[in-house]
Amino acid sequence: MNLLLDTHVALWAITDSVKLPKKARDLIEAPHAFVWVSAASVWEIAIKHALGRGDMPVSGQDAARYFRESGYRLLAVEAEHAAAVEELPGHHQDPFDRILVAQALIEPMRLISHDPMIARYGEIVVAV
Repeated sequence: MNLLLDTHVALWAITDSVKLPKKARDLIEAPHAFVWVSAASVWEIAIKHALGRGDMPVSGQDAARYFRESGYRLLAVEAEHAAAVEELPGHHQDPFDRILVAQALIEPMRLISHDPMIARYGEIVVAV
C-alpha cells in the first residue's frame, strides 16, 4: 500500500515522537507499506523552520535526509498534482495540505493525517 504522510505525521515518525498515533505507526511499519513524503512537506518544513516556528524542529535539508535515511520515498510535485488542486472542494485552505490531498488523489495513495479538516476529503485520507 502506498502511504503519503502529511507533514506533522512525517516529522513525528522520523523523531519517534509520542505524538505519532499508534494507528499511524502501525500503518507506516506494515510489511507491505511504501511510505512517501511529498517535496511539498519538505518545502513547508524549510519555510516554517526558517521563520523560527517551534513546530518545525529540523531544517528542510535535515528533514529530507532523515526521510531518506528512514527509507521513505520522496514524491515530487508534478504539474498534474498542482492542476488537481483547483478541483478540490474548499474544505481546507492551507496550500501545503491541499497539494498533499491532490497528490494522494492523482497517484493514488492514502494520505495519513491528524488534521480533521483534511479528513473531510474522504476515503483517500486515513485520519489518525
